[in-house]
Amino acid sequence: MKLLSLLAAVGTTTAHTIFVSLEVDGTNHGVSNGVRTPTYDGPITDVSSSSLACNGPPNPTTPTSTVIDVRAGSTVTAIWRHTLDSGPGNVMDPSHLGPTLAYLKKVGDATSDAGPGDGWFKIQEDGFDGTTWGTSRVINNAGKHQIKIPECIEDGQYLLRAEMIALHGAGTYPGAQFYMECAQLNIVGGSGSGAPATHAIPGIYKGSDPGVQISIYYPPVTNYVIPGPKLFTC
Repeated sequence: MKLLSLLAAVGTTTAHTIFVSLEVDGTNHGVSNGVRTPTYDGPITDVSSSSLACNGPPNPTTPTSTVIDVRAGSTVTAIWRHTLDSGPGNVMDPSHLGPTLAYLKKVGDATSDAGPGDGWFKIQEDGFDGTTWGTSRVINNAGKHQIKIPECIEDGQYLLRAEMIALHGAGTYPGAQFYMECAQLNIVGGSGSGAPATHAIPGIYKGSDPGVQISIYYPPVTNYVIPGPKLFTC
């Protein structure tokens, strides 16, 4: 039990992460350019908080006037770092095991929509394959979190919410650590034939969800259930 307590406590205050920039077609648009970033890399732990949408108090984010053009059907890369000026070798403590996810929300103006509320749909998820967690794959890939933009959605402005959930302290609620920021996109070239069911944030997770309240150390995880709504695909 002492070992489990030590594992759960590893890096709880110094090993957090921020989605700092977005890479599109091989071009990184720069830290905090088109991505609403905070200066502090702390998590949200209350799944009912409005800050669960795009981060926020106690981690206020800085507005950005940039809206990044993205082609529907392409794959973009959210870049994660421990701090705004960290390098690719400093993404997040490897003890922070859990899933990666991504959501879109169609908005009238990506620079002014705050994020909370209905309209979100999940477009990416990577949980646990029996050996490796989604967060570990991002850490081992120099902080690169790849997200495919569905080809069948409507053109227009969107918020892209990239998320990593750390479960090292999730044996009780609140304990899971939610890390997320929102990028501002203008998506073009979509067919518009898809009609994703949308969901509210907060509202996509409950504290009692088996993918939110879980002991990942004992008993060993064999079938992790990724939280949130069903993945939307074209």
